[in-house]
Amino acid sequence: MTTIRDVAKLAQVSVATVSRALNHSGYVRESTQKKVEEAAKTLNFHPNEVARSLYQKKSKLIGLLLPDITNPFFPAIAKGVEDSVNKRGYSLLLGNVEENPEKENDYLKIFAQNNVAGVVSAVQGNTAKMKDMPFVLLDRVTNNQKYAVHSDDFLGGTLAAQAVIHRRPKKIVIMVGPQNVASSLVRLAGSEQVLKEYKLSYERFQTPSFQSDLAEETAQDFFKQHQDADTVIASNDVYALAVMKEASKRGLKIPEDFQIIGYDDMSFSRMMYPGLTTISQPAYEIGYQGAELLCDILEKKPIKKKHIQLPVTLKLRESLREKGSL
Repeated sequence: MTTIRDVAKLAQVSVATVSRALNHSGYVRESTQKKVEEAAKTLNFHPNEVARSLYQKKSKLIGLLLPDITNPFFPAIAKGVEDSVNKRGYSLLLGNVEENPEKENDYLKIFAQNNVAGVVSAVQGNTAKMKDMPFVLLDRVTNNQKYAVHSDDFLGGTLAAQAVIHRRPKKIVIMVGPQNVASSLVRLAGSEQVLKEYKLSYERFQTPSFQSDLAEETAQDFFKQHQDADTVIASNDVYALAVMKEASKRGLKIPEDFQIIGYDDMSFSRMMYPGLTTISQPAYEIGYQGAELLCDILEKKPIKKKHIQLPVTLKLRESLREKGSL
């Protein structure tokens, strides 16, 4: 493996000069700078980012924690984060937690070992362990978090309920996201407020997780408990799709016999048929603005807003009936 000593030998300068030239950390003559850069290129030498950050006391690595990379919502967030940090001159270190606290702790240790400058996280886990490093929480936001970017979950829950109440519902069931995820409870509150205002009865179905690999099993459990449900407000698009599939297997026509609304507006929601009516939240923008906020913190720029809330919208497709009387 090529070392800094090899570069120094080829460029015929000292190791200290190579270090200053590549780290831009002191005066180096222009001709010497060029010799060092050409030697490094010839030898395909890339400075160790961790060693460089320790030397400069300034890291260009940012950690990103995601709860489940198989859920299409979170890669969209990751793309937004990546585009922002790359534009600002940082590199990304990804940790896929899989809703596992032990994996979260492991990744936090890895981030610390790699001297990351800060963390962007869509995991509502043990944020106390990140108190000593700049940290921005995405999506799963609590009121006591200092810096956060999220969508308007209460409005999302409200819009979902408003979408179904005028479409002849007989038995409404709200699929509630995991209890340990703050956004799930806020969406539930928005939906319940609307249904109570219209004096419509409804039932809840508690989903254990947002993880994609549990979606089909959860859909089967749903119908075991709610065989006569005809209207569902789902916790996300992945689970809505699984419930639609299970409904079709049971001979139910969508939306005539069974109607459903999702949450997130993932690409498959509009590509499938019947298309899934859903609440669209800006996953890419959540990631992008969260990373921008973190970079502003790291670069000590003025912070206009510590909590950024982005709007959500209703996307009407074929999975809901035409409007009619209550």
